[in-house]
Amino acid sequence: MFSQSQSHFLSFPSKSLSCSPNKTPFLSCPAFKTLAISLRSKAMIPRSKLSANTDPSLLNDTHLDRFTEVGNKLADAAGEVIRSYFRKKFDIIDKEDLSPVTIADQAAEESMVSIIMENLPSHAIYGEEKGWRCKEESAVYVWVLDPIDGTKSFITGKPVFGTLIALMKNGKPILGIIDQPVLRERWIGISGRATTLNGQEVATRACTELSRAYLYTTSPHLFSGDANEAFARVRDKVKVPLYGCDCYAYALLASGYVDLVVESGLRPYDFFALIPVIEGAGGVITDWKGNQLHWEASASSRATCFNVVAAGDEQIHQQALDALQWQ
Repeated sequence: MFSQSQSHFLSFPSKSLSCSPNKTPFLSCPAFKTLAISLRSKAMIPRSKLSANTDPSLLNDTHLDRFTEVGNKLADAAGEVIRSYFRKKFDIIDKEDLSPVTIADQAAEESMVSIIMENLPSHAIYGEEKGWRCKEESAVYVWVLDPIDGTKSFITGKPVFGTLIALMKNGKPILGIIDQPVLRERWIGISGRATTLNGQEVATRACTELSRAYLYTTSPHLFSGDANEAFARVRDKVKVPLYGCDCYAYALLASGYVDLVVESGLRPYDFFALIPVIEGAGGVITDWKGNQLHWEASASSRATCFNVVAAGDEQIHQQALDALQWQ
């Protein structure tokens, strides 16, 4: 679905060198020959062999391209499942925390897990529905998956949910994907690269005053106690408070349509994919104290709750932290 628009991520440089020696005399120069030999040697590495079995310190563009290729396959597979159930009748099950889950959540996660196990069997997986999947207690590379972030929106037929896909390396997200399968929009954030939406670079917008900001949160009813009071302090200072977008609000922030997102009680699979997307677009995302969001995935890890604030501009991010007054 995105093979053409994402081709600059997924193809090796040598494939673009399609030229004839009879047409361009400079091809015979030593510098070009050295470049061509270098590119050919990279292209000869079989993609199926690129896995976490290599030294993690050797992560390079080739690895990132391979991981992005797999990430796109995950989003494609999950999207096919989700679209087949969207606005259809199906059973809704309440989990222990009373949050809903559907057959679409479960089937979408399984479709992604099977692709990871086939393409990158040494990588671990931590999914919202089934948790840790790896024979080892820990791993250098961990895929953190949320098949449907915004199940309530999905259930009620509102296309602002999304599939969240993150790849962690030593606890740090190096790849993040926000995929809206109904609208067929895909934001991709990659460590060291600019964020894209369907292959086109996007960026956050400048907003230096909280009083001029457009703020999103999923629901005001998700805050309680001190968190509710902290959120109210921010809400009362912004220009427009808006509700009901789930992970789609962060995607809109990355594209420069929203200035601030403030949420409470997020799990690691709710926010790790957001980090490379927002940072790659020029934004900032932290906890309510301004600390980097950090969580170690392992067989013994529990998906604890985090308070998250994301902003398109550093100044407005600091103003939001000052208003939250979170200790």
